[in-house]
Amino acid sequence: MKSKRLIFALVLAGSLAAMALPASAQLTEQVPPPRLKWSFAGPFGKYDEAQLQRGFKIYKEVCANCHSMDMVSFRNLADPGGPGFSEAQAEAVAAEYKIKDLDDLGNPIERAGRPADHFPAPFANELAAKAANGGTAPPDMSTLAKARSYSSGFPWFVFDMFTQYQEQGPDYIAALVSGFKDQPPKGFTLPEGAHYTEYFPGHAIAMPPPLQPGQVTYDDGSPQTVEQYSKDVAAFLMWAAEPHLDARKRIGFQVMIFLLVFAGLMYFTKKKVWSAVH
Repeated sequence: MKSKRLIFALVLAGSLAAMALPASAQLTEQVPPPRLKWSFAGPFGKYDEAQLQRGFKIYKEVCANCHSMDMVSFRNLADPGGPGFSEAQAEAVAAEYKIKDLDDLGNPIERAGRPADHFPAPFANELAAKAANGGTAPPDMSTLAKARSYSSGFPWFVFDMFTQYQEQGPDYIAALVSGFKDQPPKGFTLPEGAHYTEYFPGHAIAMPPPLQPGQVTYDDGSPQTVEQYSKDVAAFLMWAAEPHLDARKRIGFQVMIFLLVFAGLMYFTKKKVWSAVH
């Protein structure tokens, strides 16, 4: 009996160590970004239209020079729960872009964008993207906010399941683009052509600091700082990755109400049916 208990204790200790080690190892490579407050956080959160519009402006004027967003169409800008563009505004945005297409005879042409078109990539192909960016192709931004995350370690990820914390992606993006340092810390060897950022795994990234204070002009009076820019573009990329978040949360709440009412009806039905049975 004692030997079985000992074996069980060793297995349990090994399991806990296995859970903790990957998180510890990752934290040595990646500093967890600070958790920011988002309008879309929590079960009742919604996107802030003004913030999404500012974030779109950041993407259009800065990020789109290197990053594609292949899975988003211009017409999506006018979808409910999004940046709040009208159909006419989305059409006007599309018309600003030149789209490579084929005419009726199959000849290559270049035409003005239409609402049904996807955002065009800044490079013709991946090889061209690599050649223009020191051998590293910038990632597509369509699902970047859902694809990028970080480990908060044990036992914090357990708490995240109960608090429904799902904003690791926007936290990471906002911290990454605002976390560049002019000089790496002492003892850190920065590869040639790389830039130091605190929150990128390994801390050396090929992308130079993309944002500078006053780089993009806001029309609504919001602060034109790197911190504000980074939050706005992170929120926009979250919308691009999950454009139906508002509808999902609204329907989820309605389903929970239905299930509660249904459970109550079933309970009283059961009492009525079995009331004559003693």
